[in-house]
Amino acid sequence: MTVSRSKPVIPIVAAPASEQTISLYQKTSKVYPRSVSGYFKNWRWFMIWATQLVFYGLPWLQYGGRQAFLLDIDTHRFYLFGLVIFPQDLFYLAMLLIICAVGLFLFTAVAGRLWCGFSCPQSVYTEIFLWMERRIEGDRLARQKLDAQPWGLRKTGLKLSKHSVWLGFSLITGLSFVGYFTPIRELVTDLTQWQLGGWSCFWLGFYSLATYGNAGFLREQVCKHMCPYARFQSAMFDNHTLIVAYDSARGEPRGHRAKGQDYQSQGLGACIDCSICVQVCPVGIDIRNGLQYECISCGLCIDACNDVMDKMHYPRDLIRFSAAGATDQHALSSHLLRPRVLIYSSLFVLMIAWLGYGLLHKPDFKVDIMRDRNILYRETSQGIENAYQLHLTNATEHRESYQLRAIGLDGLQIESEQTLTAQPTEEVLVPMSLLAPAGNQRGSQRIQIEVTALSSGEKVSTDSTFYQP
Repeated sequence: MTVSRSKPVIPIVAAPASEQTISLYQKTSKVYPRSVSGYFKNWRWFMIWATQLVFYGLPWLQYGGRQAFLLDIDTHRFYLFGLVIFPQDLFYLAMLLIICAVGLFLFTAVAGRLWCGFSCPQSVYTEIFLWMERRIEGDRLARQKLDAQPWGLRKTGLKLSKHSVWLGFSLITGLSFVGYFTPIRELVTDLTQWQLGGWSCFWLGFYSLATYGNAGFLREQVCKHMCPYARFQSAMFDNHTLIVAYDSARGEPRGHRAKGQDYQSQGLGACIDCSICVQVCPVGIDIRNGLQYECISCGLCIDACNDVMDKMHYPRDLIRFSAAGATDQHALSSHLLRPRVLIYSSLFVLMIAWLGYGLLHKPDFKVDIMRDRNILYRETSQGIENAYQLHLTNATEHRESYQLRAIGLDGLQIESEQTLTAQPTEEVLVPMSLLAPAGNQRGSQRIQIEVTALSSGEKVSTDSTFYQP
């Protein structure tokens, strides 16, 4: 079958090799990203608003008279709206982490580092801090001139204003972060009354300073040198992965020219060598040099280049999201059905369904029974007695009573209390003794302890062993 080719293939080439000596102690040049508007810039800000509304708003949501989403460190409880998850439920956390990993593999195989460009906290907060910086100090050229000026009253005032806003925003970010682990309403009250506990104070300061340092100063250096994702991403790329690519066949050779001039008659490419694509890049790379590990696939260079092409009356998409093996939209969509994507997608959907099913059918209480290791059995006038410790966890937020029953052996009965009451989210550890007629059976016998919630009728059973002489 012949596939029509409406667009030429964008060759993905490595950066040109050139010999140069770089000192290991050379100071890194500061990147001054230029402001740009366009399709990908709008999507970027949409994701910033979406992620930050969730991050800052979720701790304030209330459910059933308590914080709806809370990782309570003091009580070792994880409150997720109507669910209460205990440390014994680490299975759910492990499944969630695996789902995140598979999702990252899936999205990277399909569209490269979209997570980095649109949702990564480092990219999100860097963009927010850059917006504050532009509002106070101006755009790229104004910031460069300001930094080059000697210190004076104006420069000191602008810098103090910028860092004050940064620190204030970082403090709010740190407070929201700690609010996921300590009830945020109590946290704010303690903060206003200067009664913060030691650990809350430490993590509030740590996360605030981390936000301030990473988004205000380190910025692209985190993506280049500290984030491991930038290093192993190439293992998840193939010829069908969408990446930001420069069409060198159409753009080269570069050169300046008058607006609207026929560049082909002069032997030039579509690229006018304005370097705006480099100026808007938040990590300071030149996408025209080919695919580089620093690229976070934010698409800002695409918006900048399309704006220049519009002004020059040239066709758009000199820089665009493209795959090395795709030549048109039909071929590009067909690459989504390749085996790697299908396997990742299947695993992703199945694990989400498994996790959802497990959470929806999670039992309202947990039961565990442990034998008393001090004595194997005791012979009494009524029969053979075995001692145990019953551990029951009430995973609901209401008071509950439970009925205990022992099964699996003729004449087996519970000699201790047969009814147990637990307060909301309480863990109860009580002694329990079982009695069986002497001479009934010998040796060890498998038994079950069945616990029934009186209000709901839910039953949970756990296995143990009963010893006889």
